[in-house]
Amino acid sequence: MDSRVEIDEDTENDKGSMWVLDQKLDQPMDEEAGRLKNMYREKKFSALLLLRLAFQSLGVVYGDLGTSPLYVFYNTFPTGKVDDPEDVVGALSLIIYSLTLIPLLKYVFVVCRANDNGQGGTFALYSLLCRHAKINTIPNQHRTDEELTTYVRSTFHERSFAAKTKRWLERYALRKNALLILVLVGTCMVIGDGILTPAISVLSAVGGIQVEHPHMSNEVVVIIAVIILVGLFSMQHYGTDRVGWLFAPIVLLWFLLIGGIGIYNIWKYESSVLKAFSPVHIFRYFKRRGKDGWTSLGGILLSITGTEALFADLSHFPVSAIQLAFTVVVFPCLLLAYAGQAAFIMNNQTNVADAFYRSIPGTAVVIVMLVTTLLMVLIMLLVWRCHWILVLIFTSLSLLVECTYLFAVLFKVDQGGWVPLVIAAAFLLVMYVWHYGTVKRYEFEMHSKVSMAWVLGLGPSLGLVRVPGIGLVYTELASGVPHIFSHFITNLPAIHSVVIFVCVKYLPVYTVPEDERFLVKRIGPKNFHMFRCVARYGYKDLHKKDDDFEKKLFDSLFLFVRLESMMEGCSDSDEYSLYGQLTQQSRDGLLDNNGNSCSSNMDPTMSSVDSIVPVKSPLNVNNTVSSSGQGSAQTEIDELEFLNCCRDAGVVHILGNTVVRARRDSKFYRKIAIDYIYAFLRKICRENSVIFNVPHECLLNVGQVFFV
Repeated sequence: MDSRVEIDEDTENDKGSMWVLDQKLDQPMDEEAGRLKNMYREKKFSALLLLRLAFQSLGVVYGDLGTSPLYVFYNTFPTGKVDDPEDVVGALSLIIYSLTLIPLLKYVFVVCRANDNGQGGTFALYSLLCRHAKINTIPNQHRTDEELTTYVRSTFHERSFAAKTKRWLERYALRKNALLILVLVGTCMVIGDGILTPAISVLSAVGGIQVEHPHMSNEVVVIIAVIILVGLFSMQHYGTDRVGWLFAPIVLLWFLLIGGIGIYNIWKYESSVLKAFSPVHIFRYFKRRGKDGWTSLGGILLSITGTEALFADLSHFPVSAIQLAFTVVVFPCLLLAYAGQAAFIMNNQTNVADAFYRSIPGTAVVIVMLVTTLLMVLIMLLVWRCHWILVLIFTSLSLLVECTYLFAVLFKVDQGGWVPLVIAAAFLLVMYVWHYGTVKRYEFEMHSKVSMAWVLGLGPSLGLVRVPGIGLVYTELASGVPHIFSHFITNLPAIHSVVIFVCVKYLPVYTVPEDERFLVKRIGPKNFHMFRCVARYGYKDLHKKDDDFEKKLFDSLFLFVRLESMMEGCSDSDEYSLYGQLTQQSRDGLLDNNGNSCSSNMDPTMSSVDSIVPVKSPLNVNNTVSSSGQGSAQTEIDELEFLNCCRDAGVVHILGNTVVRARRDSKFYRKIAIDYIYAFLRKICRENSVIFNVPHECLLNVGQVFFV
């Protein structure tokens, strides 16, 4: 089956009497959402456990930073020799203060605190912002999402500077899109840098063999590096714990050795190199070298490559472990290593180029740092509610260092710095086209959804033959009846006895606990046997294949039917209280080992608050309990038996096979983006039927074509 729908982006819904009725019939899911506001707190670790985690983090987080001394000075003095020993002191001073300001102060002690329930990275910052301001470009947020355990956010006064910033961001869609593009740019730059950095580090390390064996060809060095890289990446599937234990001793030994060698070089060659701790030598360095000093910052920048990993790898290790490992081991050993190299070079001014490989200028790195700085400004204002003066100080210091490096590396873009930029641009194009197509699909669902009043006007049979079984209709909408359903019933003369609209929704949280995954509500009167189920996932849950999705959905449905009976006749506040006090143990108690609802002596008196049957006043509830309780309990048991019989008869998953096409009058770049790039991405992307392990014999695709 195939239908063609064309969307006019400027079309507005006419909110007449039918719309008002529709809103009354299909209310939000407030009553089904649990009152769980357990704020996240970082776990308290014992001293021994913290030391173990800090030790493991050495083998996972600090590989890039630890290998930077292999190629920093060579890229700072690319001619292979130093004309003035004071230039080495100036370069060392730049390295010292770069390591102090960016990795130590900015990332370890500031940015790492801006984690999303222990998750780090650019998307974690964006997730925090999406929870504190309505900046999500897909407008599917609902207040029930805020009741998740992992949905942590702070509140602020409406007249505060944070509130003004929030309103400024939410006012125009252009600002939301600009922020999204900024986040995508930062993410793509991390990918572009991550593709090249392992190769650069390993090649530079293996290139050290040529110091003792100068006749070894570069081809042999490349082959050895490839073998090492293949071996390293083949170990990734063993997980962070095993990889950490394997490489942590090696990395720790590496840091201790380069630190010890640095002390030896300082003592043997030139102890006066320690005067580089004075920032005065930075100004003298630029004064002496002029433009060469400015362009040499591309080499200095390599000393802080891998800094973003401190924040991105927070999902593997707690903040305190990252901070302990960096401040106690990594930072002092790096300072000693660079100081020792500088002391050696001051006495051997022609031996700068010991490594054969001139690494690509690591350009994407500084852009990622700039993106993090800009996002941190919003985090400090909206999440931490810092005073604007503190925000200004943090921003000024960060931009002063990072913009200086950015302008310096621009001079080396034509020397290889374009490679990570091109890679990042390709990923950015893919991500933005995917997002654009997803937004248009959602707009299609919103504009073409069917009125609930129309559906209910068809009667309990929906004007069709209700055959035994359960139909799961998948949709992007968390409210309303999707167009796919009307398209289905207008082309087929029958529909299942029970219809459940399933909305798979992704929230700006890192994960959704299993016991808070599903929200269930009833649509219309009970004799319609129609329900809605919202399955909520976080960004860390996306890659998981949920083998028990169908079972969990029906468990939640049976639980809802039982709770609906328990909460009938209660006021809104009573219902919130009852649901909020429901623990996991009491939830399990309502279900037997087969996932079926157990009987209870608690009083059920009325239909669901979401159904169109009005809720009686609390003053009259006590008078109706004795007369209606027994009959309502029997009705509940009958409905559960009916649902079980329908489930035994068969479950069919109805998915929309939507084909998106650009309109004929669209510009050529939109046609390329939609008809080719987005279509290709949809083709290779896993569908919900694969993610939720839907058997092919239980799958029904409904074809649709719409134009954007």
